[in-house]
Amino acid sequence: MLVLTRKPKQQIFIGDNIVINIAEVQGDNVRIAIEAPKDMKIYRGEIYTAIRQENTAAAAPAAFDISALPTLPK
Repeated sequence: MLVLTRKPKQQIFIGDNIVINIAEVQGDNVRIAIEAPKDMKIYRGEIYTAIRQENTAAAAPAAFDISALPTLPK
């Protein structure tokens, strides 16, 4: 992990097409602006975690109660 100290209006470049601009710092809050290609998905951490959890739950096999099936006549 890379840890950087930046001041407002300073930038961080990631590769050739992502720029992170430090917009504002107020106490414990930092506002950032991200310039990236439109096809790149950018999520806040808590949103990304929720999406991953939902995807994992959706991919899990569903429990199926076979006792609910009708029985065939003998």
